[in-house]
Amino acid sequence: MVNPQSLSSSAIVPQRQPLSAHDWFEYPVKVHPHHTDYAGVVWHGTYLTWMEETRVEALRSLGIDYVDLVAMGCELPVVDLSIRYHRALKMGAEAIVRARMMEMQGVRINWEYEIKSIDRSVTHVTAQVTLVAVDIEKGKILRQLPAAVKDAIARKPRS
Repeated sequence: MVNPQSLSSSAIVPQRQPLSAHDWFEYPVKVHPHHTDYAGVVWHGTYLTWMEETRVEALRSLGIDYVDLVAMGCELPVVDLSIRYHRALKMGAEAIVRARMMEMQGVRINWEYEIKSIDRSVTHVTAQVTLVAVDIEKGKILRQLPAAVKDAIARKPRS
């Protein structure tokens, strides 16, 4: 079994696609040996890594660089996760990770994911993730999202 600590980001640079609320952001991935178990099948935790990479890039397309978010003293940890594995990916395969914000409830941000074949004919994974805004210094849930985050989500995406 692959050690989850040894997982690194995918080697494919995402194609930049602006994101607006409820639009899908797409992030291409390729299955490398370190993403798989000994049978050459993607290790289940790799899908979570790809979903997080996609979410970080989707936020960046809105003008929210995660490094800046952390510098503001805010973190967006996962507080709820539901994932369904439909069909495994194997070493050498390519796929598209699709992510979109479904709704914001105060400081809770709900995301939906699909991991599909490049031609989008096969669904490999579907998932839902809920994040909350947390004050890093105090370790407590914020009462509201930082203004910069709310503004970036509300305005049109950067070109």
